Amino acid sequence: MAVHPITIWGEPVLHRRAVEVTEFDDALRTLIADMHETNDAAHGVGLAAPQIGVGRRVFVYKFDNDDSVPPRGVLVNPRLTLSKVPGTAPDPEEDEEGCLSFPGEGYPLKRAEWVKVEGFDGDGRPVEFVATGWFGRVMQHEYDHLDGKLYVDRLNDRYGKKARRAARKHGWGVPGLTWMPGVDPDPFGHDDHDHDGHEHNHEHNHDHGPA
Repeated sequence: MAVHPITIWGEPVLHRRAVEVTEFDDALRTLIADMHETNDAAHGVGLAAPQIGVGRRVFVYKFDNDDSVPPRGVLVNPRLTLSKVPGTAPDPEEDEEGCLSFPGEGYPLKRAEWVKVEGFDGDGRPVEFVATGWFGRVMQHEYDHLDGKLYVDRLNDRYGKKARRAARKHGWGVPGLTWMPGVDPDPFGHDDHDHDGHEHNHEHNHDHGPA
């Protein structure tokens, strides 16, 4: 297993649709193991393959949930069926997300309250469950990565402008930018002493990490 650098907004692989996995082989299992290790090192709640530069439809997650779903897993070639996204404005605290590929920043975004997830595990066995609340948010966030979208692409005008300003300030939006979990300073201010099963909080009132 190995920890990989995490790609930053502007890397082309983050902005195009990932391709389906066709072979459930040792190479895929190695990729999944590396993704879990990278996600752990980054103190994340989820990580999609494009975030380590691999354009395949795979994401891993680590999130304690109330949906009787194992708190650590992988989805290969996932499909999502969403409930209706509320039309109300996002709450600056309750709805704030963060992303390992837009590091150190957080913005509120409305998401569907629940999502049906279908796909496969790393051995090609079918997986199906319903995810609610923040677990459902993680599923939607990671799935977006597989379609070439980051959560900042979905922000309303107000927060979208803030995100674009932040990207300009950091010099993002060009290829070749990465950060290395466990080597570079953690952009969300985690440290190993704070790390637990729910991930240390980079938000205001939630014990959730970036994805």
